[in-house]
Amino acid sequence: MSKTRELIISPKVSQTQLAKLLPQLEDEGIKMVYLDPKKLGKKKTKLQTVYPSSSANYVVLDKDGTKPKGKKVGRKFQILSNSDIENVLNIAKKGLDFVIVEVKDWKIIPLENIIAKLHKIHTKIFAIASTPEEVRKMFSILEVGVDGVIFSTSSINEVREVMIYLGTKSFDMKPAKITEIKEVGDGERVCVDTASMLHKGEGMLIGSRSNFLFLVHNESVGSSFTSPRPFRVNAGAVHCYTLSPDGTTNYLSEVETGSEVLILNSKGKARRATVGRSKIERRPMLMIKATVGGEVGGIIAQDAETIRFVKSNGQLVSVTHLKKGDTVMVHSKPATGRHFGMEVSDEYILEK
Repeated sequence: MSKTRELIISPKVSQTQLAKLLPQLEDEGIKMVYLDPKKLGKKKTKLQTVYPSSSANYVVLDKDGTKPKGKKVGRKFQILSNSDIENVLNIAKKGLDFVIVEVKDWKIIPLENIIAKLHKIHTKIFAIASTPEEVRKMFSILEVGVDGVIFSTSSINEVREVMIYLGTKSFDMKPAKITEIKEVGDGERVCVDTASMLHKGEGMLIGSRSNFLFLVHNESVGSSFTSPRPFRVNAGAVHCYTLSPDGTTNYLSEVETGSEVLILNSKGKARRATVGRSKIERRPMLMIKATVGGEVGGIIAQDAETIRFVKSNGQLVSVTHLKKGDTVMVHSKPATGRHFGMEVSDEYILEK
């Protein structure tokens, strides 16, 4: 059974910004913060705290600190040599619930050694990271990884990016009713070939509006005329948006080798994939519109049998067989402005 992995956020923001960030962290599924409990204020929260304070849920002791009753306790260690690792092990054996380890220039080897020594004595290992890539690496060391990573950030988008790296991020998916289907002549469409194998039910979020994105299925389903391409999403026209792992949008025309794209299933569970190739070719196109909860969205996609949406019952439907009144899965939310792909929450925008 895989162990629980905790992403512990250490907010690098002012007290004023903290009041906005903490609810966002809860909404994203974060359960623990490295923060003085006093800074949580009187507002109700489910967030647990890790901090050198007897009021914290996980108390970080100083060298000679006494253990508060009924609390999880641990120590923070800086790792510079193998003797430091032996010191961590010896002190952990005396009854620490967790250790926080900070490694400098060498990160992988020291953590491998610590994991190998501590995983049998049930002391949790929390490592410190400064980038989303470091977080991902620390959770994958020796396959079992550390138990938690303390990630210092001021950006909710970085938190979302990390959760997608870890495969723990989900998006709200809704069934939208098709209201219009129309041939619109030729246009340039983008095929996105990923460096990953995509599974049935998975695809990319694509749309003409940044707040209304259709789940376009991958080409893992073949036919009597085509072979399966389980790495490919025939995504849509060059102007369409797609959502990236860091929460920003990109035009499909911007996607290229080395880009990262968001892959979702019909339940909204997200993961990231690296783009191996992007192909732009002129093809006959269809305009498709749908509505859900008062929002109207559209997409322009290639007019071909291999482009499929995902219906509300999980079945696939080709755009060439789509009918008015059908329901397909979309990610939709109220419209906000965007500046170079980044969401601007207080700016009004109308896209048609």
